[in-house]
Amino acid sequence: MSTAVAATQRARDASRARARRRNVGAAFLFLSPWLVGFVVFTAWPLIYSAYLSLTDYDVINDPSFVGLDNYAEMFRDPKVGLALGNTFLFTALQVPLYVIVSLLLALLLHRAGRASGFYRTIFFLPKMTPPVAVGVLFLLLFNGQNGLVNEALGVVGIDGPSWTTDPAWVKPGLVVMSLWTVGASVIILLAALQSVPEELYESARLDGAGFWRQSLSITLPMISPALFFIVIVNTIAGLQTFDEAYTAFFGAGNTTYSNDAALFYVIYLFQQAFEFLHMGYASALAWLLFALIMVVTTVQIVISRRLVYYEGEDAR
Repeated sequence: MSTAVAATQRARDASRARARRRNVGAAFLFLSPWLVGFVVFTAWPLIYSAYLSLTDYDVINDPSFVGLDNYAEMFRDPKVGLALGNTFLFTALQVPLYVIVSLLLALLLHRAGRASGFYRTIFFLPKMTPPVAVGVLFLLLFNGQNGLVNEALGVVGIDGPSWTTDPAWVKPGLVVMSLWTVGASVIILLAALQSVPEELYESARLDGAGFWRQSLSITLPMISPALFFIVIVNTIAGLQTFDEAYTAFFGAGNTTYSNDAALFYVIYLFQQAFEFLHMGYASALAWLLFALIMVVTTVQIVISRRLVYYEGEDAR
């Protein structure tokens, strides 16, 4: 009897093993498009760029190994320091302003009730604008002589600056222009606001808490994960700023404006790779940017452990 039971159990185990293999095979079959795309378009280019960063390569001739010379050259290249300074300054100005404006608009939408759906669409539509068009729009709106922004400032008696020609105002102008695309962040923050339990506000009102106390003690802690996500994503995007600034200040035939103030890191990387054909040096620049983004993101994650509240976790 025991022999028959053991044989039945072995048959069941074999059947389960075959079912698991079929499930694993089906899973890999469905994942295969992503896996092939990841290997071909992400993993291989990443590995190959690491190799190119150790070579002198101009696209025309075969790569020649130069070791760490490209990385040493970055420390002697004054344009690298200029581009990094411009990029970090732009990011330091843009991210806080972007988050604050997104939060204020999300709070307004949160109070709009049923009309919020319409306004969500309106706020998100600019996000669909091609970055090249935004760069051209920047030149039209922020023209120091007859741009719409300066004309609007003139109505209230303010003499607007030369946004596109004064180096001190180039980056602030680009920061203001970047607010054109806050729609995606507004929608994320609105979803976070709508998920805050109303019971918390009712309890706070019973305890006599006003608007500011409720905002500091309930709203901000409860939406802090969404705020943290927006800060991380926009910091990475700020460090990779390219499209709008390149279109406005480095486009074909653009010789009107001084562009050192708008020389961001990725623009300089692009110039080295595709204008000067210094592919090896550009690959080294790309790996430096990758390392800087990793360091900045790691610091933000460490700091967030004390500032971000996740519901269900013990308070830190």
